[in-house]
Amino acid sequence: MIVTEKKDSSNTKLFGKWLTDDIELKDNGLKRYLSLGTTYLPHSGGRHEHKKFGKSKVAITERLVNNMMRHGLNGGKKAKAIKIVKDAFEIINLKAGRNPVEVLVRAVENTAPCEDTTRISFGGIVYHMSVDIAPQRRIDLALRFISEGARKASFGTPKTIEECLADELIPASDGDNRSYAVQKKNEMERIALSSR
Repeated sequence: MIVTEKKDSSNTKLFGKWLTDDIELKDNGLKRYLSLGTTYLPHSGGRHEHKKFGKSKVAITERLVNNMMRHGLNGGKKAKAIKIVKDAFEIINLKAGRNPVEVLVRAVENTAPCEDTTRISFGGIVYHMSVDIAPQRRIDLALRFISEGARKASFGTPKTIEECLADELIPASDGDNRSYAVQKKNEMERIALSSR
């Protein structure tokens, strides 16, 4: 068993490499719900589960790891999902030369949709109406789009899931339309705009 001293949380680096203290959020609506967290390993063991809005206190990197565990080859394998995210962060650091946690935060800000549609039935007639999305759901949708885009890009190709996740996060952080997540956000907002 390895015994470590308790250190100041301001010096804790994600995976021992990247600081999260100096990252500023540009989207004010997401500030309360997007936690950067200062942990070495993105694994809290689900301690947030029984508290209302508990997942807003979970670090954004752990939430990405949890989304990478969705159905398919990686369903429920957290250690494998952590390794995928760690390797993708290494690739981002090599390709973009930026802090990968900051790239992830910018990608979430750029891919979080603001509007969606809901079904309203009135007198037997069903029509769609545009509604604003809550900040917690905006982050959930952004992370879902990012992980879904990486999974779809890696299916049936020689590229690994780590490379596909890095290739999804870098354009998404720039707001580039080559990213699957940015395309999904634009499509959702376009449908909502037509339903106003």
